[in-house]
Amino acid sequence: MKFFDDREHAVIPSASLIPENDPTVLFTTAGMHPLVPYLLGEPHPEGKRLADAQKCIRTGDIDEVGDNRHLTFFEMLGNWSLGDYFKKEAIAWSFEFLTDKKWLGIDPQRLAVTVFAGDDAAPRDDESAALWKSHGIPDERIAYLGKDDNWWPAGGKHPGPQGPDTEMFYWTGDGAAPAKFDPKDDRWVEIWNDVFMQFNKGADGVLAPLAKKNVDTGMGLERLTLVLQGKKTVFDTELFIPILRVIETRSGKKYGESEEATRWMRIIADHLKAATFIIGDPRGVGPSNVDQGYIVRRLMRRAIRFGHQLGMNGFFTADIAAAVVAMYEDVYPELAQNKDRITSAMTAEEDKFSKTLQRGLQEATKMKDEFASAEEIPGLRAFYLYESFGFPKELTEEVLGKKINSQEWDAESKKHSDLSRAGAEQKFAGGLADHSERVVRMHTATHLLHQSLRNILGPHVEQRGSNITQERLRFDFSHGAKMTPEEIKKTEDMVNEQIAKDYPVRFEMLTVDDAKKAGAIGLFDDKYALLGNKVKVYMVGDDKRGYFSKEICGGPHVEHVGMVGRFKILKEEASSAGIRRIKAVVE
Repeated sequence: MKFFDDREHAVIPSASLIPENDPTVLFTTAGMHPLVPYLLGEPHPEGKRLADAQKCIRTGDIDEVGDNRHLTFFEMLGNWSLGDYFKKEAIAWSFEFLTDKKWLGIDPQRLAVTVFAGDDAAPRDDESAALWKSHGIPDERIAYLGKDDNWWPAGGKHPGPQGPDTEMFYWTGDGAAPAKFDPKDDRWVEIWNDVFMQFNKGADGVLAPLAKKNVDTGMGLERLTLVLQGKKTVFDTELFIPILRVIETRSGKKYGESEEATRWMRIIADHLKAATFIIGDPRGVGPSNVDQGYIVRRLMRRAIRFGHQLGMNGFFTADIAAAVVAMYEDVYPELAQNKDRITSAMTAEEDKFSKTLQRGLQEATKMKDEFASAEEIPGLRAFYLYESFGFPKELTEEVLGKKINSQEWDAESKKHSDLSRAGAEQKFAGGLADHSERVVRMHTATHLLHQSLRNILGPHVEQRGSNITQERLRFDFSHGAKMTPEEIKKTEDMVNEQIAKDYPVRFEMLTVDDAKKAGAIGLFDDKYALLGNKVKVYMVGDDKRGYFSKEICGGPHVEHVGMVGRFKILKEEASSAGIRRIKAVVE
């Protein structure tokens, strides 16, 4: 942050892990995610040069966690140019930050890069290659790769800004790095990625040069720490050792004493670290059976199962969460502020899961009698225990005293995994939020709904999540009781009354203090106030008739609320403890 602050970048705080009004993902998955509107051309309140460290969650590699580099929660360092500098400056600064003794001081002899090889739609990125050569990276350390590796499409397969990227790799193997760079050799670890958005893909699939070119970079803090501390895995760095020490104390096992125990410890550390950050987020979500809450539950239960296999008796998740909070509270004060929420949610989930495991034990005992004379347990039946009660394969074999048919188990596991991945691809595809006219109308409706709920239920109501698709809007809010039919009707009527008044919708850029003084609601981030950053406050109303709502939000919105249409609440239900959920549509 200091490096880029010195180069006229505004340092902005990490956005929430829970994206606002973006149905394409459950979590913030990359540093670019919260900045998509600005990469598309909307002016950022802090200017054209930005730098940040963004909290991220990715669950696509959950089965890989436990190896040397895959993580569920990670921090992504990034610097951004919104129509300002481009390849020359970005590559020069990347090289300087990595190799200059004043900064990271990495030996350039251990560096290699990849650039885009070119195809029928876009030329080879010779400009980036030439820039790397000008900084002393030799030809044999530059690999030219295709679109799967060195192309970043902002909209995935859809139209939108995109372009080539160049990735930096560091040699982690023993001895000097090979003269020739082989990207397939996993001893070369990717540490930084500079994305150059220089094209716009039209609806016809044709790439046209962008008038305003952007730079978007991403550097994983955990991988960078691995490199700088000379470790073989991210788990051997200071970002995990304090958590692993707690696991050692609670389990009586030593990290590294066996391959199996080491993998289990890594999974517990990763999963509970991720769960701590999700529950402790300003828009925190606890374990449940839907959306983000389902991921928290899955992470926690997986960690608890491996904890039991390690011999960790009693409830232990809150102890590990406390270690995570202690490590990060100076950087992310929301963890300390929400520590009680984290502890109570984790302990309650652990209690609930222990009862589920008990029921599974009863079910397994019945199966023991059923398959008393069989040589092995059918894989399908054993997988039912795993899926319904969280019983791992090893535990089932131990309880039943027989081996499970591995072929059947693997087939069922693969089938389940494919189904999960198919569903997850829709939720975790990333890319751009839908800014279609209907979605924008529903986005404005959430502001009217939020303020109406506060007017009717009380000022304790705060937004705890929002998800908008073409079909409906979903709004989560803090409230301890089920809404009565009268309260639901009053809320619906109040929203429609404002729509009938056809108030104008506009925004102002205000400091956090000024936004609070103006009576704006929304997610206030104290780090914005400390950094002097401004926030965008959308206002519904006018000076003559007054303002119905003022809320911090990135947009976009309709120009006047009459465009929203008729608002109708379809359902009000519980989301998680102390959180209610409304599903509604606009007609």
